[in-house]
Amino acid sequence: MNPNHSNPQRAGHASRPLAVLVAASLMLTLSACSKQDEGKTVGQQLDSAIAKTEEAAARAKAKAESEMANASAAVKNTAQSAESSGKDMAAKAGGQIDDLTITTTVTAGFAKDPDLSVLRINVDTRNGAVTLKGSAPTAAARDKAATLAKGVHGVNSVDNKLVVKANG
Repeated sequence: MNPNHSNPQRAGHASRPLAVLVAASLMLTLSACSKQDEGKTVGQQLDSAIAKTEEAAARAKAKAESEMANASAAVKNTAQSAESSGKDMAAKAGGQIDDLTITTTVTAGFAKDPDLSVLRINVDTRNGAVTLKGSAPTAAARDKAATLAKGVHGVNSVDNKLVVKANG
């Protein structure tokens, strides 16, 4: 048997302290609210809270957009700098590759020509300027080597330092 059911007056006494505690809590809560927003209805207080939340959200959004714009600009500047450096490096490497290509093409041209293939000609290329060193059996062979070198794509100039030496 439940002792509260046998005595209805005792049941009321047990719940009174709880009811008083809840009522005191509500009164404190309401008094705190009324101190902050005196004269405002609950609906007005709710509208004010919503407006403040929306303002804070708008400020946060604007700040995030600003930071994203700054980050985007920084990434763009870094990318442009890297691209510029890459182009500079490619141009330098391209110049070296072009010089190598010119030297190889001139040497291959000498090897294909029966008058020049037996000659020992050193071909050096720097920035499109070709220097020929070594010996040639005749002045005609010497001139032919210079003409062949001048005909290669990318050659700016030819310094013909071939020395004419008769075989013997």
